Amino acid sequence: MADAMKIGFVINPLAGLGGSVALKGSDGDDIVQQAIALGAQPQAQKRAMTALQEAFSGTEIPADITLFSASADMGEDVLQSLNLPCRVVHEKAEKSSAADTRYVITRFIEEKLDLIVFAGGDGTARDVLDVLGTATQQASPQMDIPVIGIPAGVKIHSAVYASTPLHAGELIKQLINGVAMSLHEAQVMDLDEQAFREGRVISKCYGYLTVPVDDRRMQLMKQGGLNDEDIAQQDIAAEIIENMEADVIYLIGSGSTTAEIMHQLDLQNTLLGVDIICNRKLLENDADEQSILHFIEQHPAKMVVTIIGGQGHVFGRGNQQLSAKVIRRVGRENIIIVATEEKILSLNQRPMITDTGDTGLDRQLAGLYSVVSGYQHKTLYKLS
Repeated sequence: MADAMKIGFVINPLAGLGGSVALKGSDGDDIVQQAIALGAQPQAQKRAMTALQEAFSGTEIPADITLFSASADMGEDVLQSLNLPCRVVHEKAEKSSAADTRYVITRFIEEKLDLIVFAGGDGTARDVLDVLGTATQQASPQMDIPVIGIPAGVKIHSAVYASTPLHAGELIKQLINGVAMSLHEAQVMDLDEQAFREGRVISKCYGYLTVPVDDRRMQLMKQGGLNDEDIAQQDIAAEIIENMEADVIYLIGSGSTTAEIMHQLDLQNTLLGVDIICNRKLLENDADEQSILHFIEQHPAKMVVTIIGGQGHVFGRGNQQLSAKVIRRVGRENIIIVATEEKILSLNQRPMITDTGDTGLDRQLAGLYSVVSGYQHKTLYKLS
């Protein structure tokens, strides 16, 4: 990199909008409008601010660093609130869209930036790839601009994102401070959202972007379940069901491991959503945040969640219905994490991850958990 560092920063302000209201994404104007009608609140700016606060904490922005961004809620507002000067290279439309993101990335390339930081989900990563990937193929190797994604979407399967906004900030801080960092190509993945809402996972690799090598801070690509885990999942489900308490609300999170619980109870399951049961009877399928809060307001509650194989996320990936409000109401002591030993081993000794969007809550949730990994069998494992 040259002596003077140029960093581009852009936010997809609509990213993650559908998470808390159980829409499983925010691609498409109709879904955005539906999410807003259901009371969804934007989260991308808050998560981007968390990352940049960490990146520039304890120091003024160095004179040899120039920040580039888009106007208003696509980046400028967050930078101004943190007293970080920037050059606005694009005035966004009244209603921002993927076209705005792609144009901003085009302007970043024209400015010959050293690093691009973007906040969004897998759709945003695809927008970045659409421009940056094409430019890289046509230009010299010096145009292979590294990126760091700040996770702010619902479905984040791409390996171009940091595990949490704080981890994104730590990576940016290291680069600003001149820490040498290896780079490699990471996959940009995305799901078919319509199929996702129907309970089908159809994922595709769209290409690769260059990111820092950091297995602790960067998210790894999601792994699918292994066929030989079926028996272990059945044992886990039997253990959970056997220990269910009377008159207690159980929030059954997404995933194939938790789905086995519903299967053994002979209850309809939402594979990629949150179901609510009590006394082994179904109260609601595919519940959103508000429905969950309604059910648990006057009743004791527990939640059963699993980890994403390979990534390790327990909260913050596809289960934003289990929001910070919901988790605080349920309480740390009533969180039941289930995972097969194979899934735990797939983390390669990296901790499980919580990314609720509330850093204070994430710190409270951190620690050792007795993960249910079989019938009358638990594995002590760290969450951070």
